[in-house]
Amino acid sequence: MDSASDPVLVESFSGGRVALVTLNRPETLNAINTALALRFIEILRDLAERPAVRVIILSGAGDRAFCAGADLKERLGMTPEAWTRQHRIFERMHRLVRSVRRPIFAAVNGVAVGGGCELAMSTDFLIASEAARFGQPEVRRGIMPGAGGTQFLPRFLPRGLALQLLMTGELISAQEAHRWGLVNRVCPPGDLLTVAREIGDLIAANSPAAVQQAKRSAKLGIGQPIELGIEIELECYQRMVAHPDRVEGVAAFNERRPPNFLDAW
Repeated sequence: MDSASDPVLVESFSGGRVALVTLNRPETLNAINTALALRFIEILRDLAERPAVRVIILSGAGDRAFCAGADLKERLGMTPEAWTRQHRIFERMHRLVRSVRRPIFAAVNGVAVGGGCELAMSTDFLIASEAARFGQPEVRRGIMPGAGGTQFLPRFLPRGLALQLLMTGELISAQEAHRWGLVNRVCPPGDLLTVAREIGDLIAANSPAAVQQAKRSAKLGIGQPIELGIEIELECYQRMVAHPDRVEGVAAFNERRPPNFLDAW
């Protein structure tokens, strides 16, 4: 599949350590159809099997949208059975993003609505361009979020604001999303991917095994009582005590040189 017709593109940077995955249907605001979802699953599974890949960045083609959610033109006239079969594919796509062990974050370059907002929130964290907007407008189309929107928004935003957005279908700006903690950083549109690559390189320079264990500990511990959370942390911590990267990191610090960490599955 050539790049012009491929619904998902992959680029590698920093010696293959950072992978940029781009939703590539700019003519539809990168809306998710069945072909895009299946291709996305294929690509993310492939990246998850490459030990050299240390960080994954998600973005959208063009300057108008990260992702406008499900392609409603493809869904026009679908029976409930066909709709559900397609949604199962979309569920696998989002679940894969939530479960991938490597650090994965979204660089949101425009609108991220519906399933596109859910896809961005499924990653570890978000950065956004000044032109980005976020929301779950499904109720305006006689449906509701079905890939995590009702669960993510109340975790990221104040309860009242989350419920207001879910019930009105309103969108918020990148600046509002940053103010409420949904977005880590807001950049001029032309700087977004440069900033994303800089963040990717910062992560990729660290021990992949340690980063993955830190991510695992944080995700498993969120919402747990503090002592249980600390037990989860100590279990992950102990894995690194016996890891070669711990020996290398301490040696590199004392020898005043950059560490040479191992790739990790």
